[in-house]
Amino acid sequence: MRVLIATATAGAGHLAAASALEEAWRVCRPDDVVKKVDLVEFFSSIHRKIHADGYVKLVEHAPELWGMLFGKTDSPQVARRLNELKRLFPSKSRSRFANYISDFVPDAVVCTHYVALDTLVELRSTKSSRAAKNRRSHPFVASIVTDFEAHALWMAQCVDLYCVAAEETKARLVARGAQPDTVVVTGIPIGAKFLNKAAPRELRKVIGLRDDQPVILVLGGGFGMGPVAQILSELDKVAGAFQTVVVTGRNEELRRALAACDRKHPTHVLGFASNMNELMAAAELIITKPGGLTTSEALAVGKPLLIVNPIPGQEAANSDFLLERGAAAKVNRVEDLPFRIGQLLGSTKLAQMVRAAKALGKPRAAQDICEMVVRRTELASAKPTSPA
Repeated sequence: MRVLIATATAGAGHLAAASALEEAWRVCRPDDVVKKVDLVEFFSSIHRKIHADGYVKLVEHAPELWGMLFGKTDSPQVARRLNELKRLFPSKSRSRFANYISDFVPDAVVCTHYVALDTLVELRSTKSSRAAKNRRSHPFVASIVTDFEAHALWMAQCVDLYCVAAEETKARLVARGAQPDTVVVTGIPIGAKFLNKAAPRELRKVIGLRDDQPVILVLGGGFGMGPVAQILSELDKVAGAFQTVVVTGRNEELRRALAACDRKHPTHVLGFASNMNELMAAAELIITKPGGLTTSEALAVGKPLLIVNPIPGQEAANSDFLLERGAAAKVNRVEDLPFRIGQLLGSTKLAQMVRAAKALGKPRAAQDICEMVVRRTELASAKPTSPA
Protein backbone atom coordinates (compact mmCIF):
# COMPACT_ATOMS: atom_id res chain seq x y z
CA MET A 1 0.00 0.00 0.00
CA ARG A 2 1.19 3.50 -0.85
CA VAL A 3 0.34 6.21 1.68
CA LEU A 4 0.81 9.97 1.54
CA ILE A 5 0.59 11.94 4.80
CA ALA A 6 -0.17 15.56 3.91
CA THR A 7 0.27 18.38 6.41
CA ALA A 8 1.16 22.08 6.51
CA THR A 9 3.19 24.33 8.75
CA ALA A 10 0.70 26.37 10.82
CA GLY A 11 1.67 26.11 14.45
CA ALA A 12 3.38 22.91 15.59
CA GLY A 13 0.35 20.66 16.06
CA HIS A 14 -0.35 19.68 12.45
CA LEU A 15 3.28 18.71 11.89
CA ALA A 16 3.41 16.72 15.14
CA ALA A 17 0.25 14.81 14.19
CA ALA A 18 1.73 13.95 10.78
CA SER A 19 4.98 12.75 12.37
CA ALA A 20 3.04 10.59 14.82
CA LEU A 21 1.12 8.98 11.97
CA GLU A 22 4.29 8.36 9.96
CA GLU A 23 5.92 6.76 13.00
CA ALA A 24 2.91 4.54 13.68
CA TRP A 25 2.57 3.53 10.04
CA ARG A 26 6.19 2.42 9.72
CA VAL A 27 5.79 0.25 12.82
CA CYS A 28 2.36 -1.20 12.02
CA ARG A 29 2.90 -1.56 8.24
CA PRO A 30 6.65 -1.74 7.56
CA ASP A 31 6.15 -2.95 3.97
CA ASP A 32 4.01 0.01 2.95
CA VAL A 33 5.50 2.93 1.03
CA VAL A 34 4.90 5.98 3.20
CA LYS A 35 5.73 9.60 2.38
CA LYS A 36 5.07 12.69 4.48
CA VAL A 37 4.84 16.07 2.77
CA ASP A 38 4.51 19.61 4.11
CA LEU A 39 2.39 21.51 1.59
CA VAL A 40 4.27 24.69 2.41
CA GLU A 41 7.11 23.21 0.30
CA PHE A 42 4.95 23.86 -2.78
CA PHE A 43 4.30 27.52 -1.92
CA SER A 44 6.21 30.43 -3.34
CA SER A 45 8.69 32.07 -0.95
CA ILE A 46 6.28 34.95 -0.26
CA HIS A 47 3.28 32.66 0.18
CA ARG A 48 5.38 30.42 2.44
CA LYS A 49 6.34 33.28 4.73
CA ILE A 50 2.79 34.63 4.91
CA HIS A 51 1.37 31.19 5.69
CA ALA A 52 4.01 30.05 8.19
CA ASP A 53 4.50 33.36 10.01
CA GLY A 54 1.09 34.92 9.47
CA TYR A 55 -0.83 32.56 11.75
CA VAL A 56 1.69 32.88 14.59
CA LYS A 57 1.77 36.70 14.35
CA LEU A 58 -2.00 36.93 14.12
CA VAL A 59 -2.79 34.78 17.15
CA GLU A 60 0.00 36.44 19.16
CA HIS A 61 -0.83 40.08 18.39
CA ALA A 62 -4.50 40.03 17.30
CA PRO A 63 -6.18 36.93 18.76
CA GLU A 64 -9.61 38.57 18.64
CA LEU A 65 -9.25 39.04 14.87
CA TRP A 66 -8.29 35.38 14.49
CA GLY A 67 -11.32 34.40 16.59
CA MET A 68 -13.59 36.49 14.35
CA LEU A 69 -12.17 34.89 11.18
CA PHE A 70 -12.54 31.44 12.75
CA GLY A 71 -16.18 32.08 13.63
CA LYS A 72 -17.15 33.71 10.33
CA THR A 73 -15.77 30.82 8.26
CA ASP A 74 -17.07 28.05 10.55
CA SER A 75 -20.05 27.24 8.36
CA PRO A 76 -20.21 24.47 5.73
CA GLN A 77 -21.89 26.86 3.29
CA VAL A 78 -19.31 29.63 3.79
CA ALA A 79 -16.40 27.17 3.67
CA ARG A 80 -17.76 25.66 0.45
CA ARG A 81 -18.10 29.08 -1.18
CA LEU A 82 -14.57 30.03 -0.12
CA ASN A 83 -13.15 26.84 -1.61
CA GLU A 84 -15.14 27.28 -4.83
CA LEU A 85 -13.85 30.85 -5.10
CA LYS A 86 -10.25 29.69 -4.61
CA ARG A 87 -10.63 27.10 -7.34
CA LEU A 88 -11.63 29.81 -9.82
CA PHE A 89 -8.09 31.17 -9.65
CA PRO A 90 -5.10 29.14 -10.88
CA SER A 91 -2.66 28.20 -8.15
CA LYS A 92 0.87 27.00 -8.76
CA SER A 93 1.06 25.50 -5.27
CA ARG A 94 -2.08 23.41 -5.86
CA SER A 95 -0.74 22.35 -9.27
CA ARG A 96 2.58 21.29 -7.76
CA PHE A 97 0.81 19.27 -5.07
CA ALA A 98 -1.49 17.68 -7.68
CA ASN A 99 1.52 16.65 -9.77
CA TYR A 100 3.20 15.27 -6.65
CA ILE A 101 0.14 13.10 -5.98
CA SER A 102 -0.03 12.02 -9.60
CA ASP A 103 3.63 10.99 -9.59
CA PHE A 104 3.44 9.13 -6.28
CA VAL A 105 0.04 7.50 -7.01
CA PRO A 106 -1.00 6.90 -3.39
CA ASP A 107 -3.71 4.46 -2.40
CA ALA A 108 -4.56 6.76 0.51
CA VAL A 109 -3.92 10.40 1.41
CA VAL A 110 -4.08 11.15 5.13
CA CYS A 111 -4.48 14.88 5.86
CA THR A 112 -3.53 16.48 9.16
CA HIS A 113 -4.25 19.95 7.75
CA TYR A 114 -7.35 20.91 5.81
CA VAL A 115 -5.43 22.93 3.19
CA ALA A 116 -4.65 19.64 1.39
CA LEU A 117 -8.35 19.02 0.76
CA ASP A 118 -8.64 21.79 -1.87
CA THR A 119 -6.37 19.95 -4.29
CA LEU A 120 -7.90 16.55 -3.53
CA VAL A 121 -11.36 17.89 -4.37
CA GLU A 122 -10.05 19.07 -7.73
CA LEU A 123 -8.35 15.74 -8.45
CA ARG A 124 -11.50 13.81 -7.66
CA SER A 125 -13.57 15.97 -9.96
CA THR A 126 -11.32 15.54 -13.00
CA LYS A 127 -10.27 12.57 -15.11
CA SER A 128 -7.22 14.33 -16.55
CA SER A 129 -4.64 13.63 -13.87
CA ARG A 130 -1.93 11.04 -14.31
CA ALA A 131 -3.24 9.31 -11.16
CA ALA A 132 -6.51 8.60 -12.99
CA LYS A 133 -4.61 6.35 -15.38
CA ASN A 134 -3.14 4.24 -12.57
CA ARG A 135 -4.59 1.88 -9.95
CA ARG A 136 -7.53 3.89 -8.63
CA SER A 137 -9.24 6.84 -10.28
CA HIS A 138 -8.51 8.72 -7.06
CA PRO A 139 -6.93 7.93 -3.68
CA PHE A 140 -8.84 7.23 -0.50
CA VAL A 141 -8.88 10.45 1.57
CA ALA A 142 -8.84 10.66 5.37
CA SER A 143 -9.27 13.96 7.21
CA ILE A 144 -7.58 13.85 10.63
CA VAL A 145 -9.15 16.61 12.74
CA THR A 146 -6.51 17.87 15.16
CA ASP A 147 -8.79 19.72 17.61
CA PHE A 148 -11.73 18.68 19.76
CA GLU A 149 -14.09 20.79 17.67
CA ALA A 150 -14.17 20.35 13.90
CA HIS A 151 -14.13 23.60 11.93
CA ALA A 152 -16.10 23.50 8.69
CA LEU A 153 -12.88 23.68 6.62
CA TRP A 154 -12.08 20.10 7.69
CA MET A 155 -15.10 18.95 5.65
CA ALA A 156 -14.91 18.37 1.90
CA GLN A 157 -16.66 16.28 -0.73
CA CYS A 158 -13.49 14.30 -1.38
CA VAL A 159 -13.23 12.99 2.22
CA ASP A 160 -13.96 9.28 2.66
CA LEU A 161 -13.15 9.10 6.37
CA TYR A 162 -13.00 11.56 9.26
CA CYS A 163 -10.91 10.60 12.31
CA VAL A 164 -11.88 12.75 15.27
CA ALA A 165 -11.01 13.33 18.92
CA ALA A 166 -14.29 12.60 20.69
CA GLU A 167 -17.96 11.67 20.33
CA GLU A 168 -18.84 15.38 20.53
CA THR A 169 -16.61 16.05 17.52
CA LYS A 170 -18.32 13.28 15.57
CA ALA A 171 -21.77 14.62 16.47
CA ARG A 172 -20.81 18.05 15.14
CA LEU A 173 -19.69 16.65 11.78
CA VAL A 174 -22.77 14.46 11.45
CA ALA A 175 -25.01 17.43 12.28
CA ARG A 176 -23.31 19.29 9.43
CA GLY A 177 -24.00 16.57 6.89
CA ALA A 178 -21.27 13.94 7.22
CA GLN A 179 -22.49 10.35 6.99
CA PRO A 180 -22.22 8.70 10.45
CA ASP A 181 -20.30 5.70 9.11
CA THR A 182 -17.61 7.99 7.67
CA VAL A 183 -16.75 9.49 11.08
CA VAL A 184 -14.80 7.44 13.63
CA VAL A 185 -13.62 8.46 17.10
CA THR A 186 -9.92 7.60 17.27
CA GLY A 187 -8.41 10.47 19.22
CA ILE A 188 -5.80 12.90 17.90
CA PRO A 189 -2.56 11.17 16.80
CA ILE A 190 0.42 11.58 19.16
CA GLY A 191 3.87 9.99 19.35
CA ALA A 192 4.34 6.39 20.46
CA LYS A 193 6.48 7.50 23.41
CA PHE A 194 3.28 8.59 25.18
CA LEU A 195 2.35 4.90 25.42
CA ASN A 196 5.21 4.37 27.88
CA LYS A 197 4.11 4.29 31.50
CA ALA A 198 6.53 5.16 34.29
CA ALA A 199 6.15 6.24 37.92
CA PRO A 200 6.40 10.04 38.38
CA ARG A 201 8.99 9.71 41.18
CA GLU A 202 11.27 7.57 39.01
CA LEU A 203 10.91 9.99 36.10
CA ARG A 204 11.85 12.92 38.30
CA LYS A 205 15.12 11.20 39.18
CA VAL A 206 15.82 10.56 35.48
CA ILE A 207 15.05 14.17 34.54
CA GLY A 208 17.00 15.60 37.46
CA LEU A 209 14.13 16.91 39.58
CA ARG A 210 13.53 16.58 43.30
CA ASP A 211 11.33 13.64 44.22
CA ASP A 212 9.91 15.21 47.40
CA GLN A 213 8.06 18.15 45.79
CA PRO A 214 5.19 18.25 43.30
CA VAL A 215 5.99 19.47 39.78
CA ILE A 216 4.12 22.16 37.86
CA LEU A 217 4.87 22.07 34.12
CA VAL A 218 4.48 25.36 32.23
CA LEU A 219 4.30 25.10 28.43
CA GLY A 220 4.67 27.90 25.90
CA GLY A 221 3.92 25.73 22.86
CA GLY A 222 6.24 25.01 19.97
CA PHE A 223 6.83 28.74 19.41
CA GLY A 224 7.04 29.81 23.06
CA MET A 225 3.94 32.00 22.85
CA GLY A 226 1.68 33.17 25.62
CA PRO A 227 2.29 34.92 28.96
CA VAL A 228 4.97 32.50 30.16
CA ALA A 229 7.04 35.16 31.98
CA GLN A 230 3.96 36.49 33.77
CA ILE A 231 2.93 32.97 34.78
CA LEU A 232 6.30 32.39 36.46
CA SER A 233 6.07 35.72 38.27
CA GLU A 234 2.66 34.78 39.65
CA LEU A 235 3.87 31.30 40.70
CA ASP A 236 6.43 33.06 42.93
CA LYS A 237 3.47 34.27 45.00
CA VAL A 238 2.22 30.76 45.85
CA ALA A 239 3.04 29.81 49.44
CA GLY A 240 3.19 26.02 49.12
CA ALA A 241 6.28 23.99 48.20
CA PHE A 242 6.62 22.85 44.59
CA GLN A 243 9.04 22.94 41.69
CA THR A 244 8.45 24.29 38.21
CA VAL A 245 9.58 23.10 34.79
CA VAL A 246 9.16 25.60 31.94
CA VAL A 247 9.36 24.70 28.24
CA THR A 248 9.78 27.64 25.87
CA GLY A 249 9.89 25.69 22.60
CA ARG A 250 11.90 27.31 19.85
CA ASN A 251 11.78 30.75 21.48
CA GLU A 252 15.44 30.98 22.47
CA GLU A 253 15.17 34.64 23.44
CA LEU A 254 12.45 33.79 25.97
CA ARG A 255 14.45 30.85 27.33
CA ARG A 256 17.51 33.03 27.98
CA ALA A 257 15.42 35.79 29.62
CA LEU A 258 13.65 33.36 31.96
CA ALA A 259 16.82 31.47 32.84
CA ALA A 260 18.46 34.72 34.00
CA CYS A 261 15.84 35.36 36.70
CA ASP A 262 15.90 34.12 40.30
CA ARG A 263 12.75 32.35 41.52
CA LYS A 264 11.23 31.58 44.88
CA HIS A 265 10.52 27.97 43.88
CA PRO A 266 13.04 25.62 42.19
CA THR A 267 12.64 26.36 38.49
CA HIS A 268 14.07 24.54 35.47
CA VAL A 269 13.88 26.46 32.17
CA LEU A 270 14.11 24.37 29.00
CA GLY A 271 14.01 25.23 25.31
CA PHE A 272 12.70 22.69 22.81
CA ALA A 273 12.10 19.43 24.71
CA SER A 274 12.20 16.04 23.00
CA ASN A 275 11.13 14.23 26.21
CA MET A 276 7.73 15.89 26.61
CA ASN A 277 6.19 12.55 27.55
CA GLU A 278 8.52 12.30 30.57
CA LEU A 279 8.02 15.93 31.59
CA MET A 280 4.25 15.56 31.47
CA ALA A 281 4.25 12.23 33.29
CA ALA A 282 6.42 13.68 36.08
CA ALA A 283 4.09 16.64 36.65
CA GLU A 284 1.05 17.00 38.91
CA LEU A 285 -0.41 19.84 36.85
CA ILE A 286 0.23 21.37 33.42
CA ILE A 287 -0.26 25.09 32.82
CA THR A 288 -0.72 25.63 29.10
CA LYS A 289 -2.74 26.89 26.19
CA PRO A 290 -5.07 24.05 25.04
CA GLY A 291 -3.80 23.20 21.57
CA GLY A 292 -5.19 19.93 20.23
CA LEU A 293 -1.87 18.04 20.27
CA THR A 294 -0.68 19.34 23.64
CA THR A 295 -4.05 18.50 25.16
CA SER A 296 -4.05 14.99 23.69
CA GLU A 297 -0.52 14.34 24.96
CA ALA A 298 -1.46 15.46 28.48
CA LEU A 299 -4.61 13.33 28.52
CA ALA A 300 -2.65 10.33 27.23
CA VAL A 301 -0.51 10.39 30.39
CA GLY A 302 -3.49 11.26 32.61
CA LYS A 303 -2.48 14.80 33.55
CA PRO A 304 -4.96 17.64 34.15
CA LEU A 305 -4.56 21.09 32.66
CA LEU A 306 -4.79 24.60 34.04
CA ILE A 307 -5.71 26.68 31.01
CA VAL A 308 -4.51 30.26 30.58
CA ASN A 309 -5.50 32.60 27.73
CA PRO A 310 -6.82 30.15 25.12
CA ILE A 311 -6.73 31.52 21.57
CA PRO A 312 -10.27 32.43 20.44
CA GLY A 313 -11.47 29.78 18.02
CA GLN A 314 -10.07 26.27 18.18
CA GLU A 315 -8.32 26.63 21.55
CA ALA A 316 -11.41 28.16 23.17
CA ALA A 317 -13.41 25.19 21.88
CA ASN A 318 -10.82 22.74 23.23
CA SER A 319 -10.99 24.56 26.57
CA ASP A 320 -14.77 24.22 26.71
CA PHE A 321 -14.52 20.49 26.01
CA LEU A 322 -11.98 19.90 28.78
CA LEU A 323 -13.85 22.00 31.32
CA GLU A 324 -17.12 20.21 30.60
CA ARG A 325 -15.45 16.83 31.04
CA GLY A 326 -13.70 17.83 34.28
CA ALA A 327 -10.12 17.37 33.04
CA ALA A 328 -9.12 21.02 33.30
CA ALA A 329 -9.53 24.26 35.23
CA LYS A 330 -9.22 27.72 33.72
CA VAL A 331 -8.08 31.16 34.80
CA ASN A 332 -9.23 34.20 32.87
CA ARG A 333 -6.39 36.36 34.17
CA VAL A 334 -2.82 35.42 34.94
CA GLU A 335 -3.02 37.19 38.31
CA ASP A 336 -5.64 34.64 39.41
CA LEU A 337 -3.04 31.86 39.26
CA PRO A 338 -1.70 32.00 42.86
CA PHE A 339 -5.15 31.51 44.36
CA ARG A 340 -6.11 28.70 41.95
CA ILE A 341 -2.79 26.87 42.34
CA GLY A 342 -3.10 27.08 46.11
CA GLN A 343 -6.59 25.59 45.84
CA LEU A 344 -5.61 22.75 43.54
CA LEU A 345 -2.29 21.32 44.76
CA GLY A 346 -2.95 18.28 46.94
CA SER A 347 -6.74 18.72 46.76
CA THR A 348 -9.50 16.20 46.03
CA LYS A 349 -10.44 18.44 43.09
CA LEU A 350 -7.05 17.80 41.49
CA ALA A 351 -7.46 14.04 42.05
CA GLN A 352 -10.84 14.20 40.28
CA MET A 353 -9.27 16.06 37.37
CA VAL A 354 -6.58 13.36 37.11
CA ARG A 355 -9.25 10.65 36.85
CA ALA A 356 -11.14 12.62 34.21
CA ALA A 357 -7.95 13.15 32.17
CA LYS A 358 -7.12 9.43 32.27
CA ALA A 359 -10.63 8.57 31.09
CA LEU A 360 -10.29 10.90 28.08
CA GLY A 361 -6.76 9.88 27.04
CA LYS A 362 -6.27 7.99 23.77
CA PRO A 363 -2.54 7.21 23.56
CA ARG A 364 -3.08 4.67 20.73
CA ALA A 365 -4.78 7.16 18.41
CA ALA A 366 -2.06 7.09 15.72
CA GLN A 367 -2.04 3.29 15.57
CA ASP A 368 -5.84 3.15 15.51
CA ILE A 369 -5.99 5.67 12.66
CA CYS A 370 -3.47 3.63 10.67
CA GLU A 371 -5.51 0.45 11.10
CA MET A 372 -8.79 2.19 10.28
CA VAL A 373 -7.47 3.88 7.13
CA VAL A 374 -6.00 0.60 5.86
CA ARG A 375 -9.27 -1.25 6.50
CA ARG A 376 -11.43 1.38 4.82
CA THR A 377 -9.04 1.77 1.86
CA GLU A 378 -9.10 -1.97 1.23
CA LEU A 379 -12.89 -2.02 1.43
CA ALA A 380 -13.14 0.90 -1.00
CA SER A 381 -10.72 -0.78 -3.42
CA ALA A 382 -12.75 -4.00 -3.31
CA LYS A 383 -15.96 -2.25 -4.37
CA PRO A 384 -16.75 -2.45 -8.10
CA THR A 385 -16.32 0.84 -9.91
CA SER A 386 -19.59 2.20 -11.21
CA PRO A 387 -19.62 2.96 -14.98
CA ALA A 388 -19.08 6.55 -16.05
